[in-house]
Amino acid sequence: MRTIVSTDARRMTDPRTYITKPDLLKDRVVLITGAGDGIGRATARAAGACGAQVILLGRTVKKLETVYDAIEHSKAPGPAIVPMDLAGAGVDDYAALAEKVQTDYGRLDGLCHIAGILGDRSPIEHYDPVTWQRVMHVNLTAGFLLTRALLPALRASPDASIVFTSSGVGKRGKAYWGAYSVSKFGTEGLMEVLADELENAGIRCNCVNPGATRTRMRAAAYPAEDPSTLKTSEEVVGPYLYLLGPDSRGVTGQSIDVQ
Repeated sequence: MRTIVSTDARRMTDPRTYITKPDLLKDRVVLITGAGDGIGRATARAAGACGAQVILLGRTVKKLETVYDAIEHSKAPGPAIVPMDLAGAGVDDYAALAEKVQTDYGRLDGLCHIAGILGDRSPIEHYDPVTWQRVMHVNLTAGFLLTRALLPALRASPDASIVFTSSGVGKRGKAYWGAYSVSKFGTEGLMEVLADELENAGIRCNCVNPGATRTRMRAAAYPAEDPSTLKTSEEVVGPYLYLLGPDSRGVTGQSIDVQ
């Protein structure tokens, strides 16, 4: 895996124990997918608390409005809501979003891919093809399309960062994880390709694997598991904030395991 190593001590910080500063993301424009729930919601609120102007992208408007209100209540810079169902969004939808970002902000400093779906937990032999295609589209193809559309806005930033969300089953395949596992292998590959392509463009690209976290997806995957034994979404956002902020300058092509 491609990794750019810096001798600057601040860039050698362990992202898993990173302590954020209140103004870490001040004056930065950050778009977060899956911002209405789980880790996406926690990251969006934390980014707003660190001074970012957060663009909240998600499928359910009511959930996004709740996050919007929480960020506004914290007196963070005014967020924006972008309702979008990644399962049905097309190239024109992403192009329209990119144009709006350019018009409203003139640049994009951070793009954080957190939205994802689980699909079936079943053997490949019995995996439903329609579900396979939907999981691959939401978890992988949508990330490619959104990143592709927003690259001009990211290039306009003096310090841009793209962060993808990976998984342990995206590094070592496990039985019955089907399309979800394969989509996360693809996410790791997309990140590495982008990191290599954008090495000299001032845009860093990395992955975060949150690990076992108390989310709806985790509960669906492990219904018998005691959620109280898991970290909350708020407890795993540190690496996301680190990679979105200036302390991770020079760090690209890495896949970070939070736990």
